[in-house]
Amino acid sequence: MRDASGDHPEGGSSALHRFAVICAVATLCLIFVGGLVTSTGSALAVPDWPLAFGKLIPKLQGGVRFEYGHRVAAGTVTLLTVALAIAAWRAPARPVVRKLALIAVGLVIFQAILGGVTVLLELPLAIAVAHAATAQAFFCLIVTIAAITNPVFERRYEQAGGVAAGNSTGTLAKITTAVIYAQILVGAVMRHLGAGLAIPDFPLSYGRLIPPLDSPFVIINFAHRCGALVVAALVIWTVTSAYRAAAGDSFIRRPAELLLALLLLQISLGAITVWSGRAVLPTTAHVATGAALLATSLLLTLRQSLEPAVRVAARALPKTAMTRREARA
Repeated sequence: MRDASGDHPEGGSSALHRFAVICAVATLCLIFVGGLVTSTGSALAVPDWPLAFGKLIPKLQGGVRFEYGHRVAAGTVTLLTVALAIAAWRAPARPVVRKLALIAVGLVIFQAILGGVTVLLELPLAIAVAHAATAQAFFCLIVTIAAITNPVFERRYEQAGGVAAGNSTGTLAKITTAVIYAQILVGAVMRHLGAGLAIPDFPLSYGRLIPPLDSPFVIINFAHRCGALVVAALVIWTVTSAYRAAAGDSFIRRPAELLLALLLLQISLGAITVWSGRAVLPTTAHVATGAALLATSLLLTLRQSLEPAVRVAARALPKTAMTRREARA
């Protein structure tokens, strides 16, 4: 079935959707590996770029294992992204899918260049944070492609008449997604400043609700904690609103439930990170879970955007059917 423009309304085959999901999972793994580099202090273990100690494959020892592993993972994601773009242009995909796939290729190349500049300039804060910000934006882009090529999403999009409407729950989900992204950036600044343990206790801060804000390290750490409270409140509000609006619809309910579960996991990992003195595994998992939280909030936002138009279309169906019966009579 085609629309008036000759494009396939389903925006790509199930195979394209599955491949996009693979790319999204690979990107989340890349974020985890990148977190390992920071958590282990291995960011400059390989001092040159694009080669490693002048070789394609260096001797894998110490921090080189993490840094070089990050480069291999980044190269793998780059190749997958290029393949995704080719698949999107060869598949019967909607124009928006093809455009997003091309943007993803440009963004992953830009991300690789930022990573190289970070190494060559010996980890300047602004570039390192920009590298983290671009990684999250790229992940969101891949998740968007995976979401809108989902056959269920495509059917609902067609049912909605190709219109993504807005509503209060959708607007709240957008705000929550934006705040989570901002919180991740604050966390990136904190990590790259080495301020992860500037406040050594949790849930209090130096045994108080508000610590002495006498250093930039304490300030950024406390800002991250305050941001976590804002994110938690918004996520709970968003999930509650989505549940009420979904009326038992699993298409909305499942990402809402996952969002709440990831929030609880993220808070737990944040606490364990402090209590363990920034042990590598919980610290890195905290980074990856933050990315998963962002992606899930985005997914809920995208799905929620279709619901008002779908409900209007569903309410209109009986009227249309009645009109046709009356016309035949």
